[in-house]
Amino acid sequence: MEWQRGGFTISTDMDRLDMAFTVDYLAQTYWGEGTAKGKIRQSIENALNFGLYQDDGQQVGFTRVVTDYARFAWLSDVFVIDDLRGRNLGKWLVECAVKHPDLTGMSRFLLATADAHGLYQQFGFEALAKPENFMLKT
Repeated sequence: MEWQRGGFTISTDMDRLDMAFTVDYLAQTYWGEGTAKGKIRQSIENALNFGLYQDDGQQVGFTRVVTDYARFAWLSDVFVIDDLRGRNLGKWLVECAVKHPDLTGMSRFLLATADAHGLYQQFGFEALAKPENFMLKT
């Protein structure tokens, strides 16, 4: 799928994705730091990916959703390069992901964030009502 707005395109086409750029960027984030690049690549290859591109085709952002396409989805790895922040492109990435037709009707659509709660609240995400029902294996 593709969406276009103001000189930018969001696409789920894996062939358009600049894998080296995406992996390198994610390896430098607070949530990806310390993760082997091979593991980051594998996580991308096994997800529904949304690349953000300028009109010249250069990739400038990304997010992915890990899903079973029936009941569960996990939004992850949202980023836009520093030079383009403040233009609502990250918000648009999230909007395209949560409104993707293959992801509507999920009984669980989760994410984790250290610093962008306000962004995700705009799309209906909220703190877990019963965090005691969730467990984590690290």
